[in-house]
Amino acid sequence: MQKFMDWLQATVMPPMARIGNNKYLVSIRNGLVLTLPAIISGSVFMILANIPIPVWTHFIKPYVGMMGVAVNASFGIISLLAVIGIGFQLSQELGVDAISGAGLSTMAFILLSFNDKFTLDTANFSSSGLFTAIITAFVSVSIFNFFKKRDIVIKLPAGVPPAVSNSFVALIPGFVILILFWTVRVPLGIDVNQVVQAIFHPLLFAMNTLPGILVYTLLVSLLWVCGIHGDMTLEGIADPIFLQFLTANATALAHHQPLPYNTAMGFSSLFVNVGGTGATITLVLLMLFSKSKTYRDLGRLAFPSALFEINEPVIFGFPLVMNPITMIPFIVVPLVLATGSFLLMSIGWVSAPSAMVPWTMPPIIGPLMATNWDWRAAVWSAVELVIATAAYYPFLKAAEKQMLTDEQKQVTAADQ
Repeated sequence: MQKFMDWLQATVMPPMARIGNNKYLVSIRNGLVLTLPAIISGSVFMILANIPIPVWTHFIKPYVGMMGVAVNASFGIISLLAVIGIGFQLSQELGVDAISGAGLSTMAFILLSFNDKFTLDTANFSSSGLFTAIITAFVSVSIFNFFKKRDIVIKLPAGVPPAVSNSFVALIPGFVILILFWTVRVPLGIDVNQVVQAIFHPLLFAMNTLPGILVYTLLVSLLWVCGIHGDMTLEGIADPIFLQFLTANATALAHHQPLPYNTAMGFSSLFVNVGGTGATITLVLLMLFSKSKTYRDLGRLAFPSALFEINEPVIFGFPLVMNPITMIPFIVVPLVLATGSFLLMSIGWVSAPSAMVPWTMPPIIGPLMATNWDWRAAVWSAVELVIATAAYYPFLKAAEKQMLTDEQKQVTAADQ
């Protein structure tokens, strides 16, 4: 086991850490945060419009179309919000004016959203244009950074207000960006969105398969075991995919069609990592009844945050990091829960996520709301807690035995 841990530390972790700190991936992770208020707000309207209570359904029926406007106005502009957020964040990472970077990225993205008849196709503003938004922001801000770092910009006198001065600094790179993207879309007639979708289709397909989601789940757990925030490290790669899946599911639900994706946003946080990565809320519950005072105290400390999916206190307090005893359930439990959840959704026994709920939503309640009030999702969440508790129990007992020995030694040493 120790050799395996040493191999992880020496071989796997350094490149993964570099990936997690990459400026471009960080900008995706932080930039997509701008989409969350719109998605969660839109999900509230969707959840309210689909509460499965006959009295409520009858009352809300005349207003469903009105509520659909709010859903379309939120889910329908995810890519537009993303290009603004990513352009802003990447500009900050590269040290150029963030507002100008966001504005230039948005201009380029909108230009690429014109169709062959030279009219604006707002359908590209939804999740289907998400990868185009990412690439557009990267190219636009990189061009802006190229001109800025080489001082190929228009400078105004020192007394000019910064907002005006910065707009002129962005003028030359802005013109180059406009010419570049206009040339690609209009004279060359290249539909970048279609090209990007074709390129990323294999990745989209893979992440909605059981092997694909298991590999992702395994990587997240392994990173955490080695002290690296696995979820945050891989968010820049995975979130655009899961977000696109969620929007597609929400659209399908609104049109009363089958949901196309199992692994939409919320699958990992609500169905796999129940109570935090590794389903550690169950370990916290077990610690509350531990014979060890150390573990009981840690359980009381960690429980309030674990209830809302925040498990850093137990991960670093137990600790689970670099701990060969708890490494097994911490890695295996999410894989088992991911497999069970995926299969149940595939055969239609549990609905897939179709609405965004805050990732801090407690178990049972979160899956219920995210799946359009599917009571089976709540039941399955409860079953998952039982499965995870059973898996952690023997490993906690093994750690508890060692902790009790250590506590007894401390008491004996204090008495002498």
